[in-house]
Amino acid sequence: MPDQILDANSSDPVAMGWMEGLPPPPQKRLEWARADHMRFPMHRYAYSHMREFLPTARVSRGQGAVWELAAALRDDLDDVRFAPLDGGPQLTWAQAHRVNFTDAVLVLHRGAIVYERYFGVTRRDTPHIAFSVTKSFVGTLAEMLVAEGRLDPAAPVVTLIPELAGSGFADATLRQVMDMTTALDFSEEYTDPNSGIGAMSNALGLTPRPPGYAGPGDVYAFLPTIGKAGTHGKRFTYRTCNTEVLGWIVARTENKRLGQVLSERIWQPLGMEQDADFLLDTTGMPFAGGGLNPVLRDMARFGEAMRLGGQRPGGERVIDASAIASISAGGSKAAFAPAGYAWLPDCSYRSQWWMMPGKRGAYSARGIHGQTIYIDPGAEMVIARFGSHPVAANSAFDPTSLPAYEAVADHLILHG
Repeated sequence: MPDQILDANSSDPVAMGWMEGLPPPPQKRLEWARADHMRFPMHRYAYSHMREFLPTARVSRGQGAVWELAAALRDDLDDVRFAPLDGGPQLTWAQAHRVNFTDAVLVLHRGAIVYERYFGVTRRDTPHIAFSVTKSFVGTLAEMLVAEGRLDPAAPVVTLIPELAGSGFADATLRQVMDMTTALDFSEEYTDPNSGIGAMSNALGLTPRPPGYAGPGDVYAFLPTIGKAGTHGKRFTYRTCNTEVLGWIVARTENKRLGQVLSERIWQPLGMEQDADFLLDTTGMPFAGGGLNPVLRDMARFGEAMRLGGQRPGGERVIDASAIASISAGGSKAAFAPAGYAWLPDCSYRSQWWMMPGKRGAYSARGIHGQTIYIDPGAEMVIARFGSHPVAANSAFDPTSLPAYEAVADHLILHG
């Protein structure tokens, strides 16, 4: 993190006054053309207003009944203390929200809301970009299709998406794409505009393209340009392009756009509270690797459905139990270890989900800048969080997030 930076209080979007006024004065306006929606501190406003900057499609909740979450709010969690993993001074759960630039956080215990807070411009009814938490929704959809026998994890990608015949994906298996053990010429370096993720962002149109840009104009055109680098299946390397291919496979299998599949297979049957927004490229292809914008309670509902083995309380099963069993069993620890995640010892990655440290079988959906669904089956707990941390990579806030989640789980186990 830079030495000189605004803290969570001074960068609060309400305090900064972004987009206030009718019209807002020039110094308070945020514009896509300057990539303000992806730059700190402006992104602290933009992440709760992404449809104002980029085209979106609706993920409809339909007309069905809402899955009403019971409330059993408690006043003892703010004072739960933990030691950061990086050796910093002890923090309380409440202090960690500011340290981690939290925009909203909710804790479910045994299916009831025991804690819920909103900060800045984020409210209960505010869609917020989930970034790579989106991947876990897509990975779950793929596992559902595997459970139904409609997708074969051993199938080569080229048999599923012939358009990728000349790419590095061609001879990778579906399972290798799902678990990100593909060997590709693609770098996930967020600070390098010339990296693979930078090139994909240009194709997607997430940020303004550089002058004279002549590269792919959409994600469908970009993915076939990614080459192979090594042998598939040997090691885990986190690359968002895998999820774009996976989203394409899910959509092609269902013969529907990804947002519609998500609506019909998860959003509507789970009784989500609100529609979600899905960022689109110029072809109308949803940004499978990071473009979902739900409200916080709907993130928590999804996590709770996963914890309950795929069903809502008293309702029919929505997600096949074998799909969740496949995810929660985790991936290859041997393949994961060389990636060198300092704060994720003895962990793994499976079907676009992260297996977490500890002995209770916790696993998580994780997105840049602090987006999280954290599921601890042993503690009967789900945490959903939105954030707008100045640094994209989870390694910047894992030391003050992961032990906080574990401390809250321990507290709930001990105190019921």
